[in-house]
Amino acid sequence: MKGEAITVRGQVQGVGFRPTVWRIATELGLTGDVRNTGEGVEIRLWGAALDRFAERLRAEAPALARIDGLERRPLDVPADVPAPEAFRIAASSAGVMRAAVTPDAATCPDCLAEMRDPFDRRYRYPFANCTNCGPRFSIVEGAPYDRGKTTMAAFALCPDCRGEYEDPADRRFHAQPVACHRCGPRAWIEHLGGGAVNHEAFSMLDDVDAAGGMLMMGHIVAVKGIGGFHLACDATKAAVVERLRARKRRRGKAFALMARDVDVIRRYCRVTEAEEALLNSPAAPIVLLKATGEALPEAVAPGLDRVGFMLPYTPLHHLLLRRMTRPVVMTSGNLSGRPQCTENDAARAELAAVADFALMHDRGIANRIDDSVVRLDLGCGDGALTAKLVEIGVETVAIDASADQIAAARERGLDAYVADGGAL
Repeated sequence: MKGEAITVRGQVQGVGFRPTVWRIATELGLTGDVRNTGEGVEIRLWGAALDRFAERLRAEAPALARIDGLERRPLDVPADVPAPEAFRIAASSAGVMRAAVTPDAATCPDCLAEMRDPFDRRYRYPFANCTNCGPRFSIVEGAPYDRGKTTMAAFALCPDCRGEYEDPADRRFHAQPVACHRCGPRAWIEHLGGGAVNHEAFSMLDDVDAAGGMLMMGHIVAVKGIGGFHLACDATKAAVVERLRARKRRRGKAFALMARDVDVIRRYCRVTEAEEALLNSPAAPIVLLKATGEALPEAVAPGLDRVGFMLPYTPLHHLLLRRMTRPVVMTSGNLSGRPQCTENDAARAELAAVADFALMHDRGIANRIDDSVVRLDLGCGDGALTAKLVEIGVETVAIDASADQIAAARERGLDAYVADGGAL
């Protein structure tokens, strides 16, 4: 029987790629196996529908996947060696990591629905995830991308999570960070500088909700997120924002804000359809928006007419802001000039003079991640101003109705598109 080996390179680990390969191969009646390697994903196939498989794999790749290369070659197998009887997902093989490491992705609608369902076993679980969302780059420690080579290796799967992890038809099949209340990471509050925390003064639910109550009452809270600590406070309380700025020793640079939903953001900024799409994208960037409507304290973004907003991108952040109808400052957890804290002990030592409390958890952060900043530049012209924004580290999407102007912007190496800004 005809056999073929396929090597797929690109962003193909940690995105549900192997379950997709298994599904397509099974539907086409192909046999063989698929595994992660340092190069990417290796597939071995036997059967008649090999061309159809390659076509469908490109067309049906998972949403978070990016195929940079797909190399096909005949399998060198002796004629007397029988083909496998079924298709299976094989154990990963070690090697030097050359495959792209998938970025962390914002919480998907399915995980969000489970986290909000009182009858689901992951109700109010701050670390819910699946193959469509959750931590990736922030937890990976080696190649290939498997649980044993991530900071989740310390958490043994309970029977229920193990069942999901091993079921090719489940959306958590080989989702390396999969966990639940029973077997996964946990979150808790500490009073920085020592002393007990009276949780009941802030919430009757759990520590994450109590941290949200602390923000509502005007406290500064250090929040351990997916790729590092942030310093958070109520962005509408001028005295609190000024206190954070003084303690952090950050004089003029604007603070990033987070709001629980777009409706809250619209009270303070104009949000176009394209900007809303960026806010809700898996990358969940900070989007620079035109300030309108209700005024924010001058200390949030001194002298600027744009405000950087992002939406919650982890279950922990969704739970934290559940009761918060106002935006919160969400700035990097460090003193100015120092790197962002990623470890609990470092936060205890360095942020005690800045934050009143800390919301911590015990999932390790292998790689620090900075929040990306995006600006949608409508009417960009030839891209001169856009290029200056890119130079200072602002990821910018340039849009203009003139094809000639966009051509000039692209000559500057910009991400530029012809479109009617009014239609956005």
